[in-house]
Formats: sequence, structure tokens, C-alpha cells
Amino acid sequence: MEPAEPAYNAVLDGCLAGERRSQQRVYELFYGKMMAVCLRYTKNHDQAKDILQDGFIKVFKNLEHFNRTGSLEGWVRRIMVNTAIDHFRRARHSYLLLGEDRSMEEFQDLPEEEQVEEIPDLKPADVINAMQKLTPAYRTVFNLYVFEEMTHKEIAELLDINVGTSKSNLAKAKANLKRLLKQDHHLP
Repeated sequence: MEPAEPAYNAVLDGCLAGERRSQQRVYELFYGKMMAVCLRYTKNHDQAKDILQDGFIKVFKNLEHFNRTGSLEGWVRRIMVNTAIDHFRRARHSYLLLGEDRSMEEFQDLPEEEQVEEIPDLKPADVINAMQKLTPAYRTVFNLYVFEEMTHKEIAELLDINVGTSKSNLAKAKANLKRLLKQDHHLP
């Protein structure tokens, strides 16, 4: 449960004054939600924790720029997403845009009629686990399009790729996500 706005102001004032207790409170308030965001952009828990830590460092460094007119959670979330994208950009040189160390045959498209809804007992953790198995390029484009609701043009500009690559990566991400979910649930 989020505290009332005056409580946020007191915590923010404490953070700006360098009070560790206030910083700890902000960390505790947003840890769970921001870890979920970071997990969507990474392939494992350790990478997500690294991004989360880097993100919180940026939050505290830039807190003076938060104007207190918008949502603090939304502001923190934006920093976490940008930190994850920065992580993607730094790591990008170590793999091709279409795959890490996987072959193209492993990522064949599924027929359009196969739907995720056919998978029984699908839990959010199952989807996150499957997303973490996608290549970084597919995972990043999928997150930006689906969760951040960015357009392909915005994604292309952000990641320095062309619009066609963004669309292709999204389509392949969806197909592979379906395949991985079916595979993990031992369905035909």
C-alpha cells in the first residue's frame, strides 16, 4: 500500500538530505514492483538485481529532479526501464540482434492458430520464466512494446534499430514465447 502524499514528501525530503533511513524506506516501498520490471528485461535473477541496484543508485542521484507533481512510482519505474535498456545496449555488442548463442532453427515461427490461452494453469511466474529465455533483443522489444506501450518507431529510435527490425523482433518474440510456454508445460 502506498503512503499518503505527505508521507512521500517527508521521505523525499529525508532522501534529499542524505538520510539513509529515508533511502531505505524508498527502497522498501518500490523493491518488489521494480524487481518485477527488471526481471522482465533480463535472463536471470542476478542480472535483474544488478539492474535494480544500478537503477536505485540513479534514483537517489537524480531525486532532486523529481518535481513531485507526477507519480513517484512512475518516475522510479521509468528509471528502472531506462537502466535495463542501458544494460541491453552495453551488452548488445556481445550478440547479434537476432540471437545470442542460439541458431535461427531454434526460433521457428508457430502457426497463427496456436494461442497462449490453450495453456492451462498459466501463472505470471511461468510467463516471466519463459520471457527470460528469449534472446535479449526479442525480450527488450517485447517489453517495450507490450509493457511500456511504445510504438515501433519509438522502439527503433531508442534501440538504434530500424522499424522493420522492431516489428520482426516482436513477432518472433511472441512466437517463441508461445513455443516456450507450450514446451515448458509439455503440451503438443
